[in-house]
Amino acid sequence: MKLEVGDFIIVKKFKASTSPSPRAKDISPATHGDTYSYRIDKYWKVVQVLDDGTIEIETRGGKRHHIDRRHLGFRKANLLDRLFHRNRFF
Repeated sequence: MKLEVGDFIIVKKFKASTSPSPRAKDISPATHGDTYSYRIDKYWKVVQVLDDGTIEIETRGGKRHHIDRRHLGFRKANLLDRLFHRNRFF
């Protein structure tokens, strides 16, 4: 997948806690405990595409992260994603 600066991506983050958020997906309880594991979709923007195989992404709050382009947990946002979730990107 070719990514350029300014592209919007959706990143799957896996989390665990005692109370999943309302946007949580694929919720599964722990075998012996009070925690749940779940997935949250994060809506981020590509800030920089680096030569070492990573991309720098920015959250709505301005935080920046680096992820590997070969990471399977993200995809480029399509037109419907940008339309229905426009308030989550920026």
